[in-house]
Amino acid sequence: MHALILAGGLSHERDVSIRSGRRVQDALRGTVEKVSLLDVDTELIPTLRAGDVDVVWPLLHGATGEDGSLQALLELVGVPFVGTGSREARVAWNKAIAKAVMARAGIDTPDHVTLPQSLFREVGAEQVLDAVVHRFGLPVVVKPARGGSALGVSIVRNREDLARAMVHCFAYGDVALVERFVEGTELAMSVLGTGDDAWVLPAVETVSDGAYDYDARYNPGRVEYFAPARLSSGQAELASETALRLHRVMGLRDLSRIDLILAPDGTAQVLDINITPGMTETSLFPQAAEAAGLDLGKVYADLVVGAAQRGVTA
Repeated sequence: MHALILAGGLSHERDVSIRSGRRVQDALRGTVEKVSLLDVDTELIPTLRAGDVDVVWPLLHGATGEDGSLQALLELVGVPFVGTGSREARVAWNKAIAKAVMARAGIDTPDHVTLPQSLFREVGAEQVLDAVVHRFGLPVVVKPARGGSALGVSIVRNREDLARAMVHCFAYGDVALVERFVEGTELAMSVLGTGDDAWVLPAVETVSDGAYDYDARYNPGRVEYFAPARLSSGQAELASETALRLHRVMGLRDLSRIDLILAPDGTAQVLDINITPGMTETSLFPQAAEAAGLDLGKVYADLVVGAAQRGVTA
């Protein structure tokens, strides 16, 4: 079997993607006959059409890799791949749409509003910001409606910092999602499998020095991890049930990571859905697998073999 890992791309998360791809490639050596690593460029389609690749693992983070575009291309060319299909990926990638799906399914997520950059120019930025504070109070979280790795994300505790946070957010996308800040225990819930066969790995708790931002996620030293998380049995069950239900409701496939907060009111508030979890040395999915006593090489090999056997489904 020849497994091709796609990593790199042109998004802000290119470096993280390459690190993830190399880690997965190293883990698969010895368990899969041939493992290659390729950036996404003009050589991609010729490589796929050459007929030597049995299965692809897209490990691009950010746009193209997670918004359904790359998955749609692989479906178009007819090459099996690890992970969620294109239609479901498009829904999960857009935080506002994903939150609407959660609301219909009765899954808790922080109260929020979606604001395009154009609206600020049309009706006046300060008036929009005043309306945000009046509606949600402070603090609030400002984040791009489409994006990952906490790029463009700010926790705003003072009114005078809100405009700066919006400018920072719009550097990564033209639509901002502003949501009510929720205190609590921050957890990463990793899910393996599809549909009724999906199951949840142990929760990983993150305690960061400051915001759990891009620097904290990928540069060791700013975050303390607890894998498994320090939870009561009831809390662990709630977090697992929430992640598993969302994975199934969204139609996610093979693997995902659901980020949520256990709030003081006893609810599990979903913050984000990741269809292409990071696989770097500080990433949360590998920590969850190791906390479960799993061998990463076997986990990754099972995903690759399963995708190859499934074939192409659109």
